[in-house]
Amino acid sequence: MISVGMALGDGAADVTAAHAAWRTKFAKVWAKDKSLWTGADEDKWLGWLDIVAREERDLPSLTAFAETVTRDGFRDVVLIGMGGSSLGSEVLAQSFGRRQGWPTFHALDSTSPDQIGALEAELDLAHTMFIIASKSGSTLEPNILKDYFFARVNGAGRQFVAITDPGSSMEKEAKEKGYAHIFYGEPTIGGRYSVLSRFGMVPAAAMGIDVARLLKAASEMVARCKSGDVENNPGAMLGIALGVLATKHGRDKITISASASLVSVGGWLEQLIAESTGKIGKGLIPVDREPLAAPSAYGKDRIFVHVSLAGESEPSALAALEKAGQPVIRVTLQDTYELGQLFFMSEIAVAVAGAVLGINPFDQPDVEASKVKSRALTNEYEKSGKLPTGEPLRRFDGITLYADARNAKTFDGCNTLTDCLRAHVRQAGAGDYIGLLAFIEQSGAHFDRLQAMRTKLRDVLKVATCAEFGPRFLHSTGQAYKGGPNSGIFITLTAEPKRDVQLADGKMSFGIVQQAQALGDLDVLNERGRRAMRLHLHDVERGLVELGKALDEALA
Repeated sequence: MISVGMALGDGAADVTAAHAAWRTKFAKVWAKDKSLWTGADEDKWLGWLDIVAREERDLPSLTAFAETVTRDGFRDVVLIGMGGSSLGSEVLAQSFGRRQGWPTFHALDSTSPDQIGALEAELDLAHTMFIIASKSGSTLEPNILKDYFFARVNGAGRQFVAITDPGSSMEKEAKEKGYAHIFYGEPTIGGRYSVLSRFGMVPAAAMGIDVARLLKAASEMVARCKSGDVENNPGAMLGIALGVLATKHGRDKITISASASLVSVGGWLEQLIAESTGKIGKGLIPVDREPLAAPSAYGKDRIFVHVSLAGESEPSALAALEKAGQPVIRVTLQDTYELGQLFFMSEIAVAVAGAVLGINPFDQPDVEASKVKSRALTNEYEKSGKLPTGEPLRRFDGITLYADARNAKTFDGCNTLTDCLRAHVRQAGAGDYIGLLAFIEQSGAHFDRLQAMRTKLRDVLKVATCAEFGPRFLHSTGQAYKGGPNSGIFITLTAEPKRDVQLADGKMSFGIVQQAQALGDLDVLNERGRRAMRLHLHDVERGLVELGKALDEALA
């Protein structure tokens, strides 16, 4: 069974005091009483509370599906989905590793042509199963990726599986095109709470995970999280701590670290926390995979959450942070199958934290704003053959700077990239954070470049940092960046693809779509009064090197 240890520093007394009220209040969660939150429509989005029992009753269909994966000789499985439709499955794939005798699992949640091309080069297309996951069936990225790969396998519907809500456009298309399987989501579960539903369990079955064992572990946590005795209810305890430390102590940066075997957990937690709580100017800002450092690197806006397997050594920095009075929460799994427990515990915790914050944790009002902007830009491209990228503010060697009229004032008198970066990032003060939003291929080399930049920013400016790849983050942390507290400073990175890839309909390319998504997101950040700039890299590899050098100089 998962254990949760909390060392909450000077916030411990306030968290303990809050337990008394929650001993009676917590029953409202299981009663599906929307008054616990904002009294809007929260009661319509609580199907995840009892999904584990329903999935256990329907195990035979998952077992039968798993048998077809190996029987039909698939060597690769590609899950195409965004946000909650893919991130939980990615955690399972990376944490369990490839199971002997089962296909290699890949999650594709990007419109980067370089990333699509790199994945396709790894696949034996004739022996690849494609799982298309989309609740509504209308999400842009799964649809254009689905069409692309459907054409690449010459319309072989038997290689496709759909996971979607009943009555969606995807259900209709899957039937028309002869998909091998259609699995149905639960309409009362939002995407980020869907990992223990078909959206997580179908991919788990396809990669050879013992789904029965995973669900059994989850059911044990469900039982624990029904208790009104919050001290024995890990989900409630964790949610109260996160909510109280944020509202009473200003600790709204949830800094997530994990052992090497569970490192992908942070990506799933990130979207659950940010998309659920970051709205109406409030929210918890998750900080995933920022390297841990000595206490002197941090302000007083942090909570540290470390996830590991029993027996694994923890980073020495954790003990130092705890000793310095920083809140440290340790989540320890006895084995990998307890990820089922972690998923459910975290969902309860975020629902409770949302109640403490006074928000609706089940809507995502600002995610749609970027979609609308991006759609308008691609429509414009179809009409005119070009994207309205705006006029450059500054041109440097291989890098072009863009900013709206309000943010452009920040760069008055700046003539070099170093000057502009210095002016931008030095706006950061106590309680702020800096986000690097990179609409480029999510490769190991690119991740390392971003990590080096964010670490330098954190060490010099003493602020939290986020490093994200687009469009992935648009369905995750993007909600908090646009709808949460106005404490973010953003650098959007775009680049010319090495090799663009045309959409199946031939009307435009994936590179154009990704660029439109970057521009649409930046437009919304600007509209929300965020401190934002865009740097376009004419050559991504060279540009990242030059950007890193200029940032080092700006922070010197």
